[in-house]
Amino acid sequence: MSLEASQLNELHWLMEMLHNIDVGLVVLDREYNIQIWNGFMENHSGLLPREVKDKNLFSLFEEIPQDWFVRKAESVFLLKNKAFTIWEQRPYVFKFQNYRPITGTADYMYQNTTFIPLMAANGKVSHLCLIVYDVTDSAVHKKDLEAANQELAILSQTDGLTKLFNRTHWERCLEAEFKRWTRSHNPSCLVMIDIDHFKNINDSYGHMVGDQVIRHLADVVRQQVRETDVSGRYGGEEFSILLSDTTLENAHIFAERMRKTVEASVVKYNDIDVKYTISIGIAQVTPGISTYEAWIECSDAALYQSKEGGRNRITLFPKQ
Repeated sequence: MSLEASQLNELHWLMEMLHNIDVGLVVLDREYNIQIWNGFMENHSGLLPREVKDKNLFSLFEEIPQDWFVRKAESVFLLKNKAFTIWEQRPYVFKFQNYRPITGTADYMYQNTTFIPLMAANGKVSHLCLIVYDVTDSAVHKKDLEAANQELAILSQTDGLTKLFNRTHWERCLEAEFKRWTRSHNPSCLVMIDIDHFKNINDSYGHMVGDQVIRHLADVVRQQVRETDVSGRYGGEEFSILLSDTTLENAHIFAERMRKTVEASVVKYNDIDVKYTISIGIAQVTPGISTYEAWIECSDAALYQSKEGGRNRITLFPKQ
């Protein structure tokens, strides 16, 4: 075989390889007209190489943001250096449908793309090569993992029965609020709530009804609090609400509205109707309270006084 024939064979093999390789290969001239379009691009776009040859990239693919693409490409032309874009920055350059059954949750193909300068014989960059990688599997896996981690983070902060914050997370929030108060001294109040005679409810109707009463109170709390308030289940039938930037007087108004709502409510479970009441203690943080734990103790002491005083009532600390 002659040298010329051997070189032609090598060129043929190279073109076959580039056409069939499992990545996208696109070559653009200086006016962003398509010069090379390999099999990967043909398969995913449905456009044959002869249909795109010498056609402008942006006229064929309107989803490509022209200003962004040109800025990216011009830096490659001028600096003669590669550039990259990954799916976290931009999900795709070419909006191709995702065809893989394993990653069927993705609506489109996630892509990483490399911009490569192609130099002519005179040393100037005359063309731009795009290498398009299908990274859908990796992207979907990462997104699923992030979603799972986010769900786990929420679950780690949430009480299973009430879907309010659990005690651990709520106390962290209270500690942060106490530190904020030591700097700002803006009024903040801590509300502790306890279901009256809850043991009698469990003994009379069973724990399923008791759980329903707890869920009902959690719903009342959610309906009454503001977005900036932090509410949680402190333990058993006891709840806690942190009212930041709230005076003792306004906290009392809030708590009285909640107390009346509960008193007027009827909890239904199958054919059982249950009425219940709550006792409330409220403590406004003051200079005499040295730690967030002491703040809890003051609010808990006020709650204890409400229960000792006949229940279904509110006690304030400091007293007014």
